Amino acid sequence: MKKKNAMAWGMLLGMGVMISSCGIDMPKEVQTSFETMTVAKSDIELPYKFSARMKGQNDVTVTPQVGGQLIKICVTEGQQVKKGQTLFVIDSRNAQLDLEAAQANLQAALAQENSAKLEYESNKNLFEKKIVSSYMLSNSENLYKQAQAAVAQARAVVNRAKVELGFCTIKANVTGVIGEIPVRIGDQVSPMTQLTMLSGNTNMYAEFSVTEAIVEAMVQEGMDASDVEKYIAALPEATFIMKNGTEFPHKGRVVSLTGVVNAATGSLTCKVSFPNPEGHLYSGIQGTIVMTFAEKDVIVIPQKAVVRLQDKSLVYKVQPDSTATAVDVQTEDTGNGMDYIVVSGLKVGDQIVTTGANNVTEGQRVLYPEEVKK
Repeated sequence: MKKKNAMAWGMLLGMGVMISSCGIDMPKEVQTSFETMTVAKSDIELPYKFSARMKGQNDVTVTPQVGGQLIKICVTEGQQVKKGQTLFVIDSRNAQLDLEAAQANLQAALAQENSAKLEYESNKNLFEKKIVSSYMLSNSENLYKQAQAAVAQARAVVNRAKVELGFCTIKANVTGVIGEIPVRIGDQVSPMTQLTMLSGNTNMYAEFSVTEAIVEAMVQEGMDASDVEKYIAALPEATFIMKNGTEFPHKGRVVSLTGVVNAATGSLTCKVSFPNPEGHLYSGIQGTIVMTFAEKDVIVIPQKAVVRLQDKSLVYKVQPDSTATAVDVQTEDTGNGMDYIVVSGLKVGDQIVTTGANNVTEGQRVLYPEEVKK
């Protein structure tokens, strides 16, 4: 029995010598290093982002003011047009005939007026010579006035006929871009027919919804209407980012906030005006409005320092004995993808774990890089 035990011990010693001779190291305890920072206050710029839709400041629905057959379409969809340019032409033959008839009636009324005038002037001379009675003079004067009124009425009919004839040629009343044209040559149109939408795109509105909470944060309580207008005028410039990520080169300014809250969404509509000299923006384009607001004297920490645990946000605070203690914090996103603003839970001078915060456990001793090197 003793001989067998001696052999076993010999084998174990031999294996130990072999392992040692092969240079294999046994696992050693590795200390983990954490990076920390001291909490301080600083200034930061926060980008606010809103989904927006573009609309021309002078979007106009083009409809005819007279009925008739559409005989000419002078533009195409998407075409850039100038104010006063002809868009559509309606058959004007009936309007031309109405104008000619009105002009003929005017000539007849003028002739009648001239005859009544001669009659009145003649009776006036005869009355002065006491040849005709005052009744005849008054009667001729009344006929003359009636003839004058008839001329004025006939002239008004001529002017109306000219306007009706002018309505047969539909022109652009703003500079902009032609939208969809749902009609075709030969269609019978009326004042109820929509011919197209003309988007006045020299200047564009970006419209988006703003929640009451944001408005309350932007506009101080107790401001009257004039103060609000001044505050809006002092708001920072806005940037429009298209859906493909392209940034529109011209900056915009907030021009209005609707004074009525949408009962369904609890939001207000905000409008930002953008100059569009090159005509690159069109009505209906969607994108993102970005406005940068400065937050002063706030606590800013890196996002990697915050540990999410269910509905809690934790930060590991370093105690004087170099151990870590988790504290609840309330944060706001800065929008830059790197930092948070701490609303509560930390104070200036606190030391917290940044890099490696996800690996910290409660009460664990935080080791500094200098200690690891020793």
